[in-house]
Parts: sequence; C-alpha cells; structure tokens
Amino acid sequence: MKKLTFIFLGCISALLISSQSFAETTMSQEGQYIFNSLGFYLGGVLVAFMAAGFCMLESGLVTTKSVSTIAAKNIGKFAICSIIFFLVGYNLAYGVPEGGYVGSFSIWTDSSDTGTGYSGYSDWFFQTMFVCATASIVSGAVAERIKIWPFFIFAAIMAGVIYPISMGWQWGGGWLATSGFSDFAGSTLVHACGGAAALAGIIVLGAREGRFGRRGEKKSMQPFAASSIPLVTLGTFLLWFGWFGFNGFSQLAMGTFDDVNAISKIAVNTHLAGAAGTVTGAALTRLIGGKTDIVMMLNGALAGLVAITAEPLTPGPITAMIIGSIGAVIMYFGTKMLESYGLDDVVGAIPVHMFAGIFGTLVVPFTNSDTSFGAQLIGVISVCIFSFVLSYITFSSLKSTVGLRISKAAEKLGTDKAEIGVSAYSIRD
Repeated sequence: MKKLTFIFLGCISALLISSQSFAETTMSQEGQYIFNSLGFYLGGVLVAFMAAGFCMLESGLVTTKSVSTIAAKNIGKFAICSIIFFLVGYNLAYGVPEGGYVGSFSIWTDSSDTGTGYSGYSDWFFQTMFVCATASIVSGAVAERIKIWPFFIFAAIMAGVIYPISMGWQWGGGWLATSGFSDFAGSTLVHACGGAAALAGIIVLGAREGRFGRRGEKKSMQPFAASSIPLVTLGTFLLWFGWFGFNGFSQLAMGTFDDVNAISKIAVNTHLAGAAGTVTGAALTRLIGGKTDIVMMLNGALAGLVAITAEPLTPGPITAMIIGSIGAVIMYFGTKMLESYGLDDVVGAIPVHMFAGIFGTLVVPFTNSDTSFGAQLIGVISVCIFSFVLSYITFSSLKSTVGLRISKAAEKLGTDKAEIGVSAYSIRD
C-alpha cells in the first residue's frame, strides 16, 4: 500500500513539474512558423468552402431556368480571380509603401523564411480566398440578366485592380492603416467593397424583365419563385461555417497562447452574431408581415456575420449578439429600400454585405478604443466610393463595347439555354 502511495505521489509531482515547465516554455521560432502557416492553410480551406456557399445560395434564389449559368459563373469566377490575384493582385495589395496608395503590378513570388513567421505560400492561399469571396458578392446581385463572359471580365478587374488597391490601403500598410482605420476581417474591405460594386452593377444593368411595375406607376415588386430554398439554406450554412476561417484566422497567427485564445473568442462572437441575426430576421418578418420569411432569416444570419466581421475580437458575447441583431435589422429595411427604388438585387447582396458591413465598421470604436468614429467613417467612404466608381466605369464600358445584358428573348428563355446550353433541372416523362 505504501509503495502504491509513493508511486501515486510521484506521478502527481511529475505532472506538476511538467505542467509548470510547459507553461514557462515559449515555442521556438520554427514552431511558431509551423503553426502560423498551418493556421493560414486551415483558414484558407474554410474560406474556400464559402465559394461553394455563394454558389449554392445564388443557385437556390434564382429561377430554375438560370441555375446552370450560376454554377458556371461561380466556378469560373473562382478560377479567374485566383489566377489574376497571383499575376498582379497580391503584390498590388501588399507591395504598398507605408502610408501609400498603390503597390506594384508584378507577379507574386514566394518569400518564405522563418523570420517572416509564416509560409508565403500559405499566406497567398489564404488571401486569395478573400478576393474570390468579394467577387462572389457581385455575382449574386447581377444574376439572371448579365452575360457570363462580360461578368468574367469584371471579376478579373475586381481581383486584379479594385479589391487589391483598396485592400492594400489597410491590410497592406497603406494610408488607411496609418490613419487609425480598423477593419479586422473585412466588413468594409471585403463585404462593403463587394456590395458597392454590386450596387454599380445593378444600376447599369437594370432590373430583370417583369420584376417591377411600369414607369409612372407606383413601384411594385413582383416575386420570382426561387429554384430551391433548401439549396439557399445549404449555401447559408456553408458560408456560416466558412466564416470561422474568414474571421478566426484573420488573427494571422496561431503560435502563442494569446493567438489561439483570440481565435477561439472570435469563433464564439462570430457564431453568436450570426445566430442573433437569424432570430432577428425571423422575428421581424413575423411581426411586420405576419409570416416568418425563411429568406430573411437566412440573410439575417449573413448580415449578422458581416456586421461582426470588422471587430470580432474585442466585443463580449452579449455585445456581439447585439451587433448581429442590428445588422439583420439594417439588412431587412435596406432590402425594402432597394425595392422601393426599383433596384433588383437578386440575392440581397447589397443590404447584407454593403449596408451591414458599413454598420459593423462604424461601431468598432464602441468596443475597440484604439480607433475612432472619424477614422472608420473615412475608411468606409473611401473604399465604397472607390469600388463603386471603378465598378460603374467597368460595367458601363462593357455595356458599350462587348455588351453586358442578355436580350429580352434570351432572358425569357432563360440564361441556361441562352448562355450555357445545359438545363440544371430536367423532367422525364
């Protein structure tokens, strides 16, 4: 018995000594390099799943005669944005001189070294997924009436010029970074940037045929039946799951206790903001319309996630839920406002990403004392105006040259038959 007691006490002592040693041990530079690079890789994989989420959501919300086109647009955009960001976008964003405006028009090259703290390859992979997400925001808004190849051209310009330049102002160490602007994971730099581009696109394109009442009449929106609500729901879940990589690994490090704890807190706040947005969307539609609108629930979730993205670390969980809820409210009334002006946003991309993204960025000073409302406002205005103006010029140029919108006959027939030649859904006798 005494021997067993001594053995037990010896084991306890060994554990205590080893735990103390572990607590006092700092990970080596090489160890931090490995874990940081692994974090970039895992985060990039999660964000890559958001491409599938955007595709499913967009495919579900369009009519059945346009689903194949949506699939082609999304896989094509994913590939094109990746290639363009490699050729020019990355160095344009991260080659910005301190406090400057534009980086270099050059091909990305690896600069991996243990001194940098992470693999250059993993960083490029992670950052590329962000530009793909930005272009996806535009895709949903302009669906069902834009020609596929002009859209591909726009996606290339978004990935190669619009997004990298404005993103470099902050994340590349440019003038917004030195002015005190803060946008942790991209409520403005990704979401509002994409939303502003989408707004330009739907203005230039015009609404789908039959969507609104004739000119001179009171604007009345005609509902178009979605092809698949379960598909929209699947897309929303995929986006929600991808957000844990989008926000969590924007910590950009996983080699210390503080970094891993921050990633964990970000995941909690992100999740709760999305949950609060979902419930708010359900409650609003029940109270105002008498029925619980599933689409508003789904977009409420996304609006909550967008709103918390600008600062998912500093708020407490309760504050994160409040931010998510307000984001959903803004999304709901923003959707109604666009409809009142006869602006046809097929998936609600502008209220979700631009309106909720602006809100999320402007409320950062309430939880992060290192920034100010003035700096946040300047950042929001500059990024949104830059994206809107360049996108408007691009869409207008495409419209006057190669053509932007399909014909009325093609729109009536459906983009699947007119643009792709493959129907997404077929019924056998």
